[in-house]
Amino acid sequence: MKRLLNSPHNRRTVLKGIGASLLLLSTTAMTQPVMAQEAATFTFDFDSFSARMQAMAGTAYAPVSVVIPDPLHDLDYDAYRRIQYRPEASKWAADDLGYRLQAFHLGWLFNDPVKVFEIEAGTARPVDFNPRDFQYHDNAVEAGALANPFPGVAGLRINYPLNRPEAFDELVTFLGASYFRSLGRDNIYGLSARGLVINSWVSLPEEFPIFTEFYVEKPTAAGPLTIYAALDSQSVTGAYRFVITPASDAAQETTMDVTARLYFRSDVQELGVAPLTSMFLYAEANRGGFDDYRPQVHDSNGLLIERESGEVMWRALNNGETLGNSYLWENNPRAFGLYQRGRDFETYQDAGAHYERRPSLRVEPLGNWGQGMVRLIEMPAKIEADDNIGAFWVPAEPVLAGQSREFAYRLIWGDLNPDENAETAYVMETRAGAGGVSGVLNEHDLRKFVIDFKGGEIAGFDEDTPIDVLTTVSGGVVRDTVLFRVEANGAWRLVMDVEVNDGAALELKAYLVGLGKTLTETWLYQWRPAA
Repeated sequence: MKRLLNSPHNRRTVLKGIGASLLLLSTTAMTQPVMAQEAATFTFDFDSFSARMQAMAGTAYAPVSVVIPDPLHDLDYDAYRRIQYRPEASKWAADDLGYRLQAFHLGWLFNDPVKVFEIEAGTARPVDFNPRDFQYHDNAVEAGALANPFPGVAGLRINYPLNRPEAFDELVTFLGASYFRSLGRDNIYGLSARGLVINSWVSLPEEFPIFTEFYVEKPTAAGPLTIYAALDSQSVTGAYRFVITPASDAAQETTMDVTARLYFRSDVQELGVAPLTSMFLYAEANRGGFDDYRPQVHDSNGLLIERESGEVMWRALNNGETLGNSYLWENNPRAFGLYQRGRDFETYQDAGAHYERRPSLRVEPLGNWGQGMVRLIEMPAKIEADDNIGAFWVPAEPVLAGQSREFAYRLIWGDLNPDENAETAYVMETRAGAGGVSGVLNEHDLRKFVIDFKGGEIAGFDEDTPIDVLTTVSGGVVRDTVLFRVEANGAWRLVMDVEVNDGAALELKAYLVGLGKTLTETWLYQWRPAA
């Protein structure tokens, strides 16, 4: 069964394999420079905050040391999980604002303190956290925490009555580097977002910017919540604003309007904007390599891209033995995101992890992002504790030292289920296996791909309706295609046999057209041969 940590970020260890060691996992006691003003209170607004971060980009990156007491520095997974923030210590608990502010303790993987400030009427003041705010559930750890100066907190959490008026559930958390997560109604934590990605799986070591300061506007009842964050790393500083609107009776999804103002200390080989991180272990296309009772295991099973033209592409995820790396060129896309399709318990059969409740996450650019690429990274994974999927926007224009960039986008967290009443059918499932005819020996270089399209106009078509199949394959040759209606569920099933070139990966594309229009999403898939 999956280990569910109270902190949402329990799958970071996969990143240790990315070129350079992941700073957030380092046991070295390093943290950010002290950037916030030292006065007890000070005026705060986004423009002056941005100006401070821009000025900071003109100075060298200078992390400083902080001492983490041994009882906290040496925590393991279980010991860290036992440290819980006391509900009665929540900030704003007595104000009846709907929101409650809490913090994460330092220790285990999270040894970089962050500064947290509250903004009220344009004035910022530090939020005071202390060890008495936490329940340690371990006498030795508690004694060590109380015997040493409190070194600060590792991140923050906002609780909100997301699902029931009487229960304050986690709405959003910021913990570790620039990672954060949120939930729609009735969701449980799955994929993460990040503030920024720099040089992921390129010729240079990956750089991991960190959020070092948070400024939280004291909310008004029933209104959105605004959080500002300072970003810092060797190559960039940044001023971020998050305007968060929780899910409600009217909408299952939680939305965040993000503004990222970036200031570059040095050239960046590849910039990743609005990055998403998730887990895909196996599904119907690759489950043969996993000896597991569960039919599918994943937090997300597809990358969705909505193009400027309105075309919707569904790139089914894969977990092969080798690294998967795809650049999908776009001009000013309407949206992209990592989605979880499959909301039935029967799809997963996991009564602990409940993958059917993991949120999808959609990125909607605000304004014209111009030309660039949606990059998808699929790292090999053997266990579900590995976050092995990354997706982000790569601007076409190179990033140079001294430049600044601003990106605005909306993040939508929730089920984001396909609309079966829409005109266009969606990709319901992707399956794969040995090609040829069942029950006989077939050529070893033949692979079979099965795509089920559901909903849309084709749901009302019968077998006599003229439908054309359009396919493109790079790295192989389509030998045969068959399209038919599955009476058991009303889906239309496309079956393709593809002849594989020795050692070559396949890039596959397919969709259905008829009656003078496109009838389905565009299905994309990358099949990679065994190492």
